[in-house]
Amino acid sequence: MAVIEKRKSTEHGTRYRVKIRLKGFPAQTATFERLTDAKRWAQQTEAAIREGRHFKTTEAKKHTLGELIDRYIREVLPRKPKSQKKQTAQLQWWKGELGAFTLADVTPAMIAQKRDELVSGITCRGRQRASATVVRYLSALSHAFSIAVREWGWLDDSPMRKVTKLKEPRGRDRFLSKEELDRLLQACKSSSNPYLYPMVLLLVSTGMRFGEAASLTWSSVSLQQKRIILKETKNGEVRAVPLSNQVVQMLTELEKKRRIDTLLVFPPRISAKVQKVQKRIDIRHSWLKALKTAAIEGFRIHDLRHTAASYLTMSGASLTEVADILGHKSLSQVKRYSHLSETHKSHVIQKMNEILLSSGGE
Repeated sequence: MAVIEKRKSTEHGTRYRVKIRLKGFPAQTATFERLTDAKRWAQQTEAAIREGRHFKTTEAKKHTLGELIDRYIREVLPRKPKSQKKQTAQLQWWKGELGAFTLADVTPAMIAQKRDELVSGITCRGRQRASATVVRYLSALSHAFSIAVREWGWLDDSPMRKVTKLKEPRGRDRFLSKEELDRLLQACKSSSNPYLYPMVLLLVSTGMRFGEAASLTWSSVSLQQKRIILKETKNGEVRAVPLSNQVVQMLTELEKKRRIDTLLVFPPRISAKVQKVQKRIDIRHSWLKALKTAAIEGFRIHDLRHTAASYLTMSGASLTEVADILGHKSLSQVKRYSHLSETHKSHVIQKMNEILLSSGGE
């Protein structure tokens, strides 16, 4: 029930203080200069409380964006270990920019302004920030807002719903020609790093990610069954990776010379300075030297994965098969290779028409 008190003071003149008390709900108060405004607020607020619409707005006034981010980092991100470190840094950036504002005061316009600042910003490497990176910043904040809406009841709706997302650039599809691949493999064979050639051969033959290969243990390799079982993958699903005869032969030779102090297929070297084993192998120097020897430019080690996908497609594999081999949950990430299957599609259409129309013109 609402009670309106009339108050007078020499400093502010006449004011109308409204107090609403409803059983089971905390008291709500507000002060107005006009009686009509006080009555209107009392009527609307009391109705909102009875209908369960009021306290979401009230919660949004109680908590800042900084509090939301802190709670999200503390309670939610530990459940996302693979992206915890990166998203923590992204959310801390948002906290530094808008953390002092209450959730009720954070508007889509404010977020859009900071989005544009991110787009035009320069990274620590002196480069303009990629739009794909900005999308990740927005996604991290968007999920934090969604949790605050759905699970915490701090907001009625997320302001991110009205913020335009940037269009991500088309994924890289740089792949090696057969001549480039031959030169690269030869350069890797000549490298002083004994693991460079086996690593590159495995990546280009299977489409595995470098991180998957770098953390690969012998217990996951079955030379008899000619496959690798990856239990720790980017999408969290177990994936079987078939191995060609050439790769099986390479791994067989590698196993004969395996180190006894580690289970890793590609163990890191032991540092002479600190006498301890690094977490995973580092082939950057050898890789860059091999690229230079092979006269290959604009190519990253992750592009070996694109190379494998491209040749799979040109060999007649469907996009579904490519996605399954690479470990993608959807076809969206492999559609970039669809144009490479045009020749294969032409052969399929020609074969179908030969069967369909074989007697049609007689």
